Amino acid sequence: MVNNIALLISSAFLLGLLIGSFLNVVILRLPEMMERDYKRECFRYFDIQLDAAEQKALAAPFNLMQPRSRCPHCRAEIKPWQNVPVISYLLLRGRCAACGAGISVRYPLVELVTGVLTAVVVWQLGFTWQALAGCGLTWALVALTAIDFDKQLLPDSITLPLLWAGLLINLQSLFVPLEDAVIGAAAGYGALWLVFHGFRLVTGKEGMGAGDFKILAAIGAWFGWQVLPMVILLSAAVGAVVGITWSLVAGRDRNLPMAFGPYLAGAGWIAMLWGERILHWYLNFAGLDH
Repeated sequence: MVNNIALLISSAFLLGLLIGSFLNVVILRLPEMMERDYKRECFRYFDIQLDAAEQKALAAPFNLMQPRSRCPHCRAEIKPWQNVPVISYLLLRGRCAACGAGISVRYPLVELVTGVLTAVVVWQLGFTWQALAGCGLTWALVALTAIDFDKQLLPDSITLPLLWAGLLINLQSLFVPLEDAVIGAAAGYGALWLVFHGFRLVTGKEGMGAGDFKILAAIGAWFGWQVLPMVILLSAAVGAVVGITWSLVAGRDRNLPMAFGPYLAGAGWIAMLWGERILHWYLNFAGLDH
C-alpha cells in the first residue's frame, strides 16, 4: 500500500514537471498572442495600412505550438533534449547551448512548483476524480499566477473556462452541491465588483482589475460560497504583508499597482485541500462549532 502511494505521488510529480514545461510556454506566449490579436483588430477597425514587413510579422503563425521555442538571445532553436524539465537546465548549467547566454531560473522554478503542487494534490485527495479535477485547477492557477505577476493580467481564456468548469464538475457535487457552486460564482464575482466600485467611488482610483472578479468567481464555482470569506481574508492578508515588506525592503513605490490574482489563486488552492479543516479550526477557536 505504501509503495502504491509513493508510486502515485511520484508519478504525479513527474506529470507536474511535464505540465510545468508546457505552462512556461503558456505564460510566455499567451499575453503576446492576446496583444497580437488586439493589434490586428485595431488596425482592421481603424483601417490602418501597414507596410509589408509589419503585415508579414502579424500574419506569421504565433500560438502555443508555433513557432518552435528558440533562445531569446541568439534565436537558435531549442532541441528536444534541451527542453527536458529541470534536468536540461541543470545539464546546461543554466545557459543556452548555442550562445552561452543565461537562461532565466524561472523556467525550472515553474516546472518544480507545478510538480510539487501536483504531487501534493494527489497526496491529499488520492486516486480520485477530485484529484484529477484538482490537478487541472492547479495548473490553471499556476499559469494565472505567473502571467499576473508578469503583466498584471488574468486572461479570460483561462479564467472563464475555469469558472464554467467549476460549475460543470459540481453537477455531480464533486466538491460541493451545485446550488452552492452557483451561489459561490455569483457571490465571488459580486463581492470584488462591489469592492472595486466602492474603492473607486471613495478614492477615484481603480484598485483591481476585472480578472480578479473572475478568478474569485471561479473559486466560488469550484468550492462553494462558504470558502469565499476565508479566501478573501487570506489573500488580502498575504497580499498586504508582501506589499508592505516589498516597500520596506526593496523600496517599491506604494502607489504602483500590485498583482492581486496570485494571492487569490494561492488562497483558492489552499481552500481546495484544507479549507474545510481551516473552517472547522476557526469555528472551534471561536467557540461556534457545536
